[in-house]
Amino acid sequence: MNNVYEKLMKCCEQVEKKISFKPSLALILGSGLGDFCDTLEIKETLDYGEIEGFPISTVLGHKGRFVFGYCGEKRVPIVAMQGRVHYYEGYSVQDVVLPTRLMGLMGAKTLFLTNAAGGINPSFHAGDFMLITDHISSLVPSPLIGANIDRLGVRFPDMSEVYSKRLRTIIENTAAKVSVPLVRGVYIQTTGPNYETPAEIRAYGRLGADAVGMSTAVEAMAARHMGMEICGISCISNLAAGISANPLSHQEVQETADKAAPMFRKLVTAAITEIAGE
Repeated sequence: MNNVYEKLMKCCEQVEKKISFKPSLALILGSGLGDFCDTLEIKETLDYGEIEGFPISTVLGHKGRFVFGYCGEKRVPIVAMQGRVHYYEGYSVQDVVLPTRLMGLMGAKTLFLTNAAGGINPSFHAGDFMLITDHISSLVPSPLIGANIDRLGVRFPDMSEVYSKRLRTIIENTAAKVSVPLVRGVYIQTTGPNYETPAEIRAYGRLGADAVGMSTAVEAMAARHMGMEICGISCISNLAAGISANPLSHQEVQETADKAAPMFRKLVTAAITEIAGE
């Protein structure tokens, strides 16, 4: 048996023994956005450390657990990752996307990705929300390298529409309804953990990137391989190197995300409700 698939199924079996909740949507919460779970009607939680072989989040501000519960007045059943794992933490890219695949096996048909990102587009400001229209991930290994897991998806999956046009339209309409300003753009994933140099940011801008971060693209690829429908929002936590006049820090990322949290909760809750109603 494929080692990656075997590990995934072992994790899945452990979760099924501990959790009875069945989600329809999976939500991955980025840096500083984990407090969104306080708005849920929480039914069950599961720390990553309770799953043998599961990668553990080591980043400050990432609690490291699955939260299962209902979102919004329509009580949409969701599973939220309160803290993700990253390639820069030393995990293989297959381990980085293991949680995404696991949530798909739990029953989630939709993946809602969020992150804190640096703004490359000069028209962006710290605190903006960017609807992800596409991504660039050539700087990070594909999570699909190696023997294909045929039970999850095809060998050569199409990536011409990773971020669902249908879901993007719903989110844009929802943002207008709840009066949350929303910009649109392309996200580029780098390996991290160092922030980018000004020269790199100029290069990424010429490639067509509007925002940069250290997650998201590989998770989206793994979910698309499984046939999940995907959407994503970046919280622009700071302006990228060479655009910002100040040195970059993780503290700034968290502080901006904390300030944006109320608007983020409002937008994501409303969007999930609308997505479930379609």
